[in-house]
Amino acid sequence: MGFLDKAKDKLTELTDQHPDKVESLSDQAIERGGDAVDSATGGKYADKVDQAQAKADESVGEP
Repeated sequence: MGFLDKAKDKLTELTDQHPDKVESLSDQAIERGGDAVDSATGGKYADKVDQAQAKADESVGEP
């Protein structure tokens, strides 16, 4: 088993042990990413960014 396999297994284990913390962190990352895009584009694509954030949140965890 290689380094990346061990890292993946450890991350999976931690995710299973702390799902609320993982969900909170993923929500923060998605929000910050969307805010960065909005800032860089002057909010020109805010509706598209919001849709992308919602889809990302659905993919990662609980909406």
